[in-house]
Amino acid sequence: MKIVILGGGIAGLAFSIIMKRKGHEVVINERCDSTPTMGNAFMLHGDGMEILSKILDNESLKVPGDLINTFILKRPDDREVKYVKMEPWQCMKRVDLVMSLMNVLGEENMRFRRVFSHFIYENGKATAAVFENGDIEYGDMFVGSDGSNSRVRQLLFGETNFTKIEVKEILGIAHHPELCKKYKGVFTKFQSAHNGISLGFMPFSDTEIIWFNQFDVALVDQPLDHAVEFESFTKKTLASFPPVVNELLSATDFNNSYLWNTKDFDTLPSFHSENIILIGDAAHLAVPFTSAGVTNALYDAALLDVCLDQADNNLDIAFNKFYNKRSSAVTEHLELGRKLKHDFLNPIAIDEDYIELPLIKMSLVEKAPPLEKKDIEIIYFTDPICSTCWTIQPQLRKLRSTYGNTIDFKYVMAGLLPSWNNYNRGGIKSPSDVADHWEMESSKSGMPIDGSVWTNDALASSYSPSVAFKAAQMQDIDKAILLLRRMNELIFLEGNNIARFDVLKKAAYDVGLDAARLLRDLNKNALLLFNQDLQLTKEMRINLLPTFIFKVNNEIKDYLIGAQSYETFEQMIFKLNPSIVKRDLKLSPIEVFNKYPSLTKKEFKFLTNTNEEEADIILKDLLIKGAIKELQTKAGFIWISNKEITPRVRA
Repeated sequence: MKIVILGGGIAGLAFSIIMKRKGHEVVINERCDSTPTMGNAFMLHGDGMEILSKILDNESLKVPGDLINTFILKRPDDREVKYVKMEPWQCMKRVDLVMSLMNVLGEENMRFRRVFSHFIYENGKATAAVFENGDIEYGDMFVGSDGSNSRVRQLLFGETNFTKIEVKEILGIAHHPELCKKYKGVFTKFQSAHNGISLGFMPFSDTEIIWFNQFDVALVDQPLDHAVEFESFTKKTLASFPPVVNELLSATDFNNSYLWNTKDFDTLPSFHSENIILIGDAAHLAVPFTSAGVTNALYDAALLDVCLDQADNNLDIAFNKFYNKRSSAVTEHLELGRKLKHDFLNPIAIDEDYIELPLIKMSLVEKAPPLEKKDIEIIYFTDPICSTCWTIQPQLRKLRSTYGNTIDFKYVMAGLLPSWNNYNRGGIKSPSDVADHWEMESSKSGMPIDGSVWTNDALASSYSPSVAFKAAQMQDIDKAILLLRRMNELIFLEGNNIARFDVLKKAAYDVGLDAARLLRDLNKNALLLFNQDLQLTKEMRINLLPTFIFKVNNEIKDYLIGAQSYETFEQMIFKLNPSIVKRDLKLSPIEVFNKYPSLTKKEFKFLTNTNEEEADIILKDLLIKGAIKELQTKAGFIWISNKEITPRVRA
């Protein structure tokens, strides 16, 4: 099959490479005199990176750009509003990506100086593309990848009804090695809380940073037609922003900057007509707040290939399948972009706690189903520094794995250590007593514990980490559970003082929470929620941790106090519900790590029903294969999944 590509941008180049590898004849028609390399830099989502790696498919061709994994939103006064771990993104220079694709494709498939004019039809189907210079290219399938102002789209669906341009962007590249090093891996954005003005930036190499100045067009009081005016406007508009902004602007050659008039259009009723199909910005366009453009272009190329294979190259079936799979996702990106634009233009109306990350969400993974009501609720009274609560993690994790579809845990922070003033609980009166107690608990349980924090940097109270858990619950219950686990690891394995705000902030970031919001909530709503937990602890007369209260149909039925065997928990569950179905999951070692991204050896043995020798062999094998990594802590080793930590459902 001969495939005629109209437009040599990212979408056209990527699809051409894929089709050429399948043995199809491909001709790319480009209006420019040579390979188009216009544009500064952009963000590419992890999904797009995966597709790009397969398209390049050459060990000698390194994927360009630099990884971005953190987003920080600040106000112009440098106050931090949002601090979160991002899904994997790559920031790269457009010319680097285009040249990487061209190195794979080769210029023999390119035809330059061809401005598309119209199609020649026969029996209702296109047989050739005609260009303004008189050239004609015959083919079997025609792909419109000619960008946002697509001539192909215009011929298929008439004039495009673009939305009104309300926001513009000035983009530039700063050469600044020091800032690249300081902000490596970070997408930083300063955004006004009063009007539509922002400055965002991120490094894409060891020496260069892409920055963009977004602004409400209603705020512009001068012409913006060339480099001198771009420089004058940005420096005047951003004069009150932090010093780093002026550093970026001063290190920028404005002759290479450009102005982007942001616009979009509603999702088309179809992406094709007979044997002509649109991909990339020609098919769908969202405002740049989502950074969706290049990712969508690559995904279009990969998916269209899949649809053609599934339809055995029946174009009508393949094109309809492509539209059915893509239209809802691109509509979601379109709507998100419009919402982000509205919020940007109306910042005063937006609660800072609910400002969205200005990037597309993961759309290619299956969403978890809503949680169903469980048969049994267990109210778990605990504390981040409770050593017994740590040592019974193997039992609790296996309980969730086996009965997670039937039982639900409600976490209550019981306030184990208000302060050391007149403290006397279980014979513990001072920090040194805790160190001795923890050593005994570790020896008895087989779970590693390091008590050095009580001699090196003793916690004055367990209230701060407890309130942090409640703050995390306000964002996401599953991530709150991950935070509790991370705090446990920090204090019991690594000897860190988890009452310190810097430690809590890093822990919140590590598990995917908005760390800036969590710190804001510590002295506000989260503190109120913690006080409610303390009141419930008092009302239920809880004196020993952990305590487990079992409820059925919201009625208290029984309780367990202190460390318990797994068999005791099982007996309680069957006592409360004799007809309960036990899930015999028999998880493989890698599945155990997928469910629980960090495991001590005791937990691994317990969850996989292996002995010491068997566990050592399996863990070593997973380590060699790169599935896990081994971290040595003050208390011993812990094994971490090499997959990015993501929230898990409570089951």
